[in-house]
Amino acid sequence: MAINTKYRTQEAEIMDDFSLQGQELRAALDQIARINQLLGGNKVTLHGIKKVLKKANTFKPIVIADVGCGNGDMLRMIADYGLKNNLKFQLIGIDANEFTVNYAKTLSNDYPNLEYLCLDIFSEEFSKINYDIVLCTLTLHHFTNEQILNIISIFNSKANTGIIINDLHRSKLAYRLFKLICNVFNLNKMSREDGLVSILRGFRKNELEEFSRKLNLKNYTISWKWAFRYQWIITKI
Repeated sequence: MAINTKYRTQEAEIMDDFSLQGQELRAALDQIARINQLLGGNKVTLHGIKKVLKKANTFKPIVIADVGCGNGDMLRMIADYGLKNNLKFQLIGIDANEFTVNYAKTLSNDYPNLEYLCLDIFSEEFSKINYDIVLCTLTLHHFTNEQILNIISIFNSKANTGIIINDLHRSKLAYRLFKLICNVFNLNKMSREDGLVSILRGFRKNELEEFSRKLNLKNYTISWKWAFRYQWIITKI
């Protein structure tokens, strides 16, 4: 079947239903986390944090919010990094699925500087949260172009230090390679179907640049990273 990657697909993902719960969702969250770890996706976000922190005052507590936190594996990695490097991190995981948030809490019992909130990022409750750095890993592609402009505008108005976006590069090669990954890792139906749709909902560099122009962003970088990721860093200081 021919794959059309010229434009972002509008097809929905199974995980877009925030009422989902149960073993299949739990397994999908764990599988996504595992693939991110093995393919270096988490390192893309951590690299962005390190870059942003070079200009920050690291002698004071740094509040980091992770939007679309999934099972919390990214935040636990960041917490471990902060502990190892004597950084005072206050970490907030945010997800719109209550089951996902509760599962992340269970996995993070040993991390006292980590909290989770079940929130819609377009809600008034989310707009009241203050943070220095906001992370958005494999989450932005779930939204339409118009929603993305709104989301980044919200992030930009609230983040004191920077915004780190880590999301998919939309390409035919990435799509075909993910099909192989599905077989190698024996991914469940949700992970398989959502993963393929996610790639078709991913981005091209010119699209991220267009978002930046429309938002009148001044200090930002967009870099291609393995495996078929774009790292979009917006700095505020």
